[in-house]
Amino acid sequence: MTELPPSAPGMRIGLFGGSFNPPHDGHRLVSRESLKRLGLDAVWWLVTPGNPLKDTSDLAPLADRVIAARALVDHPKVKVTGFEAANGFTYTYQTLDFLTRTLPDRRFVWIMGADSLASFDRWERWDDIFEMMPIAVYVRPGSTSRAPLSKAAQRFANARLDEADARLLPISPAPAWVFLHGLMSGLSSTALRQGNGSAPLT
Repeated sequence: MTELPPSAPGMRIGLFGGSFNPPHDGHRLVSRESLKRLGLDAVWWLVTPGNPLKDTSDLAPLADRVIAARALVDHPKVKVTGFEAANGFTYTYQTLDFLTRTLPDRRFVWIMGADSLASFDRWERWDDIFEMMPIAVYVRPGSTSRAPLSKAAQRFANARLDEADARLLPISPAPAWVFLHGLMSGLSSTALRQGNGSAPLT
């Protein structure tokens, strides 16, 4: 649970972080689409100890969330790890800094939903994250119009790749990012915890 998935030099690896409280089909959808659209060799689900920007009072134990995520994953290229807690990482920039220093010959891409980009300037050292590795932003219901107008998107507007060039993202020097449109899921972990997460894939 606390170890990194196996990898090899030159691999293109998408990093998909979140609480996964609980994991759901929307997470699988983003993973599958990112693997295909970005030409990735793997996607790692980074199950976080907790989001500093969110209420964690109803957060399930890390081990339970990792087990649930592994039970849901149905793709051989998607791996789940809870290694951040073992290293005492609280913020995303700490995780990305560690990975780029520890595995400098891998080509990492940070994957996040458009809802996260909309509020990305609230993240700790968010501008440094843009400078650390390429970023793929996947469309989310209700965030299609807000995300491209966010402070982060405006700050790094010149680093945005055309969506048609998405497969170039893993080999693009940071800062570089792409906004991916495509299949969307109306599911959210919050709604599922509240018993209102039955929206289908759209």
